[in-house]
Amino acid sequence: MNYLFPLIAILIWAGNTVVTKMSAGAIFPAEIGFYRWLLAGLLFTPFLLPQVWRNRAAIRPHLGKVFVLGVLGMAIYQSLAYFAASITSATNMGIILSLMPLMSLALSIAWLGQRLSYGALLGAIVSFFGVLEVVSAGQPGTLLHQGLNSGDLMMLVATLAYALYSFLLKKWQLRLPPLQLLYLQVLVAILVLLPLFVLSPKTGLNGHNFGLVLYAGLLASMVAPRVWMQAVHRLGPSRTTLFFNLLPVVTAVIAAVVLDEQLASYHLVGGLLTLVGVLLAERWTTPVRRTVTTPRP
Repeated sequence: MNYLFPLIAILIWAGNTVVTKMSAGAIFPAEIGFYRWLLAGLLFTPFLLPQVWRNRAAIRPHLGKVFVLGVLGMAIYQSLAYFAASITSATNMGIILSLMPLMSLALSIAWLGQRLSYGALLGAIVSFFGVLEVVSAGQPGTLLHQGLNSGDLMMLVATLAYALYSFLLKKWQLRLPPLQLLYLQVLVAILVLLPLFVLSPKTGLNGHNFGLVLYAGLLASMVAPRVWMQAVHRLGPSRTTLFFNLLPVVTAVIAAVVLDEQLASYHLVGGLLTLVGVLLAERWTTPVRRTVTTPRP
């Protein structure tokens, strides 16, 4: 039963990648990015605002860090994904996003003094070639002449932003109730995205896009984080993180069924290489050298 919690979260987030792709052409990226967090904020407020107000003395010293987390994890990551969706496929987005745990691990090695392992080193190389296979559509040589698809590039930057978000969560270890921390980050996203929303052209909410906003704001922004927190509580962070590796597979299946995206051989090869690389980094933890490094401040 405990395994249902991470599986539900991954299913919702994979579905959200497909919803993000479906939003292209149905609603402007700045609109859905803002509406998503506005809806989550409105639904959270009656329950969490009183708790946040009572806990304001404990929250106040962390407001700067909460702001950074909200900008990285809520505003930049998802906004770039919405902009990328009009240029690249949901399958590509899912495979690129699967690099997030490896990027977060690399940041921990660089700035937290975590020892470099053979798995991290080999996994980074394998995953690099996996993503290279996907973003080049099976022809890596073409990247030398044409460069990256701008949608794939935006998705790489979005994934790096989310990896940095995950790294900072681990580094800072904010002693705040998880739901209150999530709610505060949602408020930051609303504040930061408001100017972009105001300046952006508007499609407006209608029958074609309202369901997309509802899915993103309710399921992906509220339900999925809540069940993921439950998974971490019941299974521990290490075991729960392993389920994130299912994201590209589930995304590809949903995209094939809902969007009729065709799975090419380079998707299968690149996705498999990326997954193997991440698993190597997570499971083969033998350090490259035995010397103990001093954590950086």
